[in-house]
Amino acid sequence: MKVNVHAVNFAVDAKLVGYIQERMDKLEKYYDKVVSSDVYLKVENTSDKENKIVEIKINVPGDDFLVKKQCKTFEEAVELSAESLERLLVKRKEKLRTHI
Repeated sequence: MKVNVHAVNFAVDAKLVGYIQERMDKLEKYYDKVVSSDVYLKVENTSDKENKIVEIKINVPGDDFLVKKQCKTFEEAVELSAESLERLLVKRKEKLRTHI
């Protein structure tokens, strides 16, 4: 799967990009028709510790899924987003299977 990582107003570490790519590749076992995904990393300027925002947009034929999570670290936010996407993709696959 093609994963585009967009860091808004900061430089992203290669280790984080590798982690995101690895985690997104795992989504293909839930739904193999994923075309591409865009991952947006943002840091909110607040005094709150949970200021890291991750938005993941996944393109599948006929649909786009968007998940947004805010956590203390980007890794945690990516993990939570990926878990949400897993549920969405499984639900989509079940829906398509019932129509056949």
